Amino acid sequence: MPRRTVSVPHPNGDPTPSNFGKKDLNSNGDPHAVAPEEKVELRKKVTLLRGISIIIGTIIGAGIFISPKGILKNSGSVGMSLVVWIACGILSLFGALSYAELGTCIKKSGGHYTYILEAFGPRVAFVGLWVDMIAIRPAGLAVIALAFGRYILEPIFMPCGVPEIAIKVATTIGITMVMYLNSMSVSWTARIQIFLTFSKLLAIAIIIVPGLYQLFKGETKNFENAFEVNSVDLTGLPLAFYSGMYAYAGWFYLNFVTEEVENPERTVPLAICISMVIVMICYTMTNVAYYTVMSAEELLASNAVAVTFAEKLMGNFSYAVPVFVALSCFGSMNGSLFAISRMFFVASREGQLPEVLSMIHIRRHTPLPAVIVLYPITLLILFLGDIYSLLNFMSFLRWLFIGVAVVGLIYLRYTRPDMPRPFKVPIFIPAVFSFTCFFMVFLSLYSDPINTGIGFAISLTGIPAYYIFIHFERKPKWFQKLSDSVNRSLQIILEVVPAEH
Repeated sequence: MPRRTVSVPHPNGDPTPSNFGKKDLNSNGDPHAVAPEEKVELRKKVTLLRGISIIIGTIIGAGIFISPKGILKNSGSVGMSLVVWIACGILSLFGALSYAELGTCIKKSGGHYTYILEAFGPRVAFVGLWVDMIAIRPAGLAVIALAFGRYILEPIFMPCGVPEIAIKVATTIGITMVMYLNSMSVSWTARIQIFLTFSKLLAIAIIIVPGLYQLFKGETKNFENAFEVNSVDLTGLPLAFYSGMYAYAGWFYLNFVTEEVENPERTVPLAICISMVIVMICYTMTNVAYYTVMSAEELLASNAVAVTFAEKLMGNFSYAVPVFVALSCFGSMNGSLFAISRMFFVASREGQLPEVLSMIHIRRHTPLPAVIVLYPITLLILFLGDIYSLLNFMSFLRWLFIGVAVVGLIYLRYTRPDMPRPFKVPIFIPAVFSFTCFFMVFLSLYSDPINTGIGFAISLTGIPAYYIFIHFERKPKWFQKLSDSVNRSLQIILEVVPAEH
């Protein structure tokens, strides 16, 4: 779609958007203003350590602390649950390696949106973007934020329950803090993400070390007969794998910010491999630690496994566990928003979202409009919507589009064999992973056809939306005027300009 450059009136008569604000601010003596010769662009500030913190900090949320019982319930035994944790980690590593190849041969930010666009064109890419923007991302952000709100207040209200209105207020504050942080500074967002990642790794270490100590002391009774055949329900194993893959989800977020990664050919594959190995070890050892203290029956009966573990082993220290869970949730919110905003930024740059979303703050060098675009939708869903039903509708669609992106890797191998590929994986890795994604999609259709059907119907609304907003270039004059007016007003209010190339 042809882009319409929004001209902003300037007091010196210069209507060029990229000059808006620079001369004004410097002439007024603002010490924070950008020098005229300084380019307004997203900087390469994501180092290897920051890349690792984005991946680990986004993958490890509340799940490993709260309720790993879904895998135990559906796998049927302690031994099989540990096998599922390891197998899901390996499958997730396959997906991460596939994305490492995609990220090094297609050096654009935007994650699966960009890869689907490159392989299969704008229509398929827009449908995935549409579903992401109207439901998946705001609902996912709201769910993580709700967990943050609940657990940050838990120590205050113990032993009583936390009032729902207090949770909603704390959740809103948490979302606002994350939005503000991501709007103000890329460097500070990355530094806080590193701190939060080390905090959650410390929390996991606090569980693993005492658990292993108990194991070495001989507390192995819960591992006896770990693979009892009569306790394994094979029909539940696919659901256990579905839960496990969901627990590992987040390995793809570094690919959303490829353009801001230093030396992406080296950093992206290294960060992905290091992060996935660390997460696999942490998840497996944490579950081993749980089983040294709790039997399978006790774990299934617990609503907050880490709290139960701490109560049994550490007494009053269990009051600190909800704080660690809240910090973990905040890290997941921070990392996912940092990455998701870049997808909207790239989609706008490609002409599939309003132009203002591809603009950058003149001093902060952050994609401010792309960061805050989810704020009103997320709060609306938080206070008015049924978030968990929405996630049920949409969870299978996320795996569908990730699977399509990995199939795109295989497709590009044959259609564009001469494309530079600094990092290349054996073809069976993307083949196995894409098969796993599509298997989970069909499993959703089988196990929950109504909710999955509703989600599929919502995704189909992206097709008419594409033709209305993108495909038809001759739009009514009033629509063009309104669009230009809104873009111009937002550009002035937010102090943003198009990125300079």
